[in-house]
Amino acid sequence: MEIGSAQKLAWENKNLKGFNTTDVALEFGLLNAEVGEAFTAWRKRLPDFGEELADVFLYVAALAEMNGIDLDHEVTLKIEKNARREYRCDEQGVPVRVREG
Repeated sequence: MEIGSAQKLAWENKNLKGFNTTDVALEFGLLNAEVGEAFTAWRKRLPDFGEELADVFLYVAALAEMNGIDLDHEVTLKIEKNARREYRCDEQGVPVRVREG
């Protein structure tokens, strides 16, 4: 499924179920809770880790839709930008960006 399609479907589901579609701060709070659930599922090696990651994505997609952002477009731009960046490891072996691109 394409990101844009998932974004629209996530938004439609929120509207159909009567979930939050206007309070951006609340949506960020709920997203934070979903990230916590995903972390717990990963840490405890629970079988629903993938489902929890999907929840995180759907909250991000809804936030994008709430704010008129084409997430498919933004992700494409960000991947291209990241590909142009150059990193070198410092003395501790930590990658440090040396070229923005």
